[in-house]
Amino acid sequence: MTISLEGLDLAALDRHLRDVGIPRSGELWAELISGGRSNLTFLVGDNESKWVLRRPPLHGLTPSAHDMAREYRVVAALADTPVPVARAVTMRNDDSVGGAPFQMVEYVPGLVVRHADDLEALGDKETISGCVDALIKVLADLHAVDPNAVGLGDFGKPTGYLERQVRRWGSQWDLVKREDDPFDADVRRLHSALAEAIPAQSRTSIVHGDYRIDNTMLDVDDATKVLAVLDWEMSTLGDPISDAALMCVYRHPLFNVIHASSAWASPLMPEADDLAQRYSVAAEQSLGNWDFYMALGYFKVAIVAAGIAFRARMGGGVALDTDQVDQAVGPLMAEGLNALNR
Repeated sequence: MTISLEGLDLAALDRHLRDVGIPRSGELWAELISGGRSNLTFLVGDNESKWVLRRPPLHGLTPSAHDMAREYRVVAALADTPVPVARAVTMRNDDSVGGAPFQMVEYVPGLVVRHADDLEALGDKETISGCVDALIKVLADLHAVDPNAVGLGDFGKPTGYLERQVRRWGSQWDLVKREDDPFDADVRRLHSALAEAIPAQSRTSIVHGDYRIDNTMLDVDDATKVLAVLDWEMSTLGDPISDAALMCVYRHPLFNVIHASSAWASPLMPEADDLAQRYSVAAEQSLGNWDFYMALGYFKVAIVAAGIAFRARMGGGVALDTDQVDQAVGPLMAEGLNALNR
């Protein structure tokens, strides 16, 4: 623990907490929480309380990402729904406190399962299967929340989500690719194919945009109990099948190139088709045009990989040894094209 960290001005944060009436006791301290490859995440505390603070990376920001207000708003709105979230505490979507936007929630003590050995430690395959069922039920519960009922009716445009996703992730590539990138032709091939194959949106719901086990907090004593869903920076109104498909794409072994020894890509996890079926049952949702949604998921994960490598090259405070994770881009694009051509 420390009272000074790069990217976090504790003196400015302390003044802000006192100004907005957050009870304080003793000196403020902080530590960087490992695991994040986009926004920086800190555990902050004093003698009585603990909070989790998230802020954008130090360098290599891309448009439409790292929006602190969106992340904070959705967490606050979901507080009294079946979707478990940490209690929202405070946020600023400008640089008036410490030079960067941030949002802060209550610390939820629990277990984050990031790596394959963390998953193995949960128990046998039956225990892991029960954990997966609980995670998928939470995703289905999220997609069942009426956005208007929780004040999120204007959280995004209710239609045109798939078109915007294809367009936005394609434009992100132009921002993060390498000079003379060897995968540029593959990216443009899949992007063009997706643009020509966009189906009608299945329906509109709140979507998380990055759902998998390591973006949740589990009960230490009962892995089938989800205490909180984390990392809402990609949330919006959109197509719930897209959310489910992205969850299934993360199950592919290629995700280990981006997130070494990933829990969600572990062989101990159910296969992607099994995950899809479990979601379909839990959400009472048919999975029409599934191949398109999976192809879009592969496309998005590939661009995420390129973005991580880009921020690493820019010195953006992402995890060490990530400047080469964009080697997954070509294989992921191939998987996306294969999905569309089934």
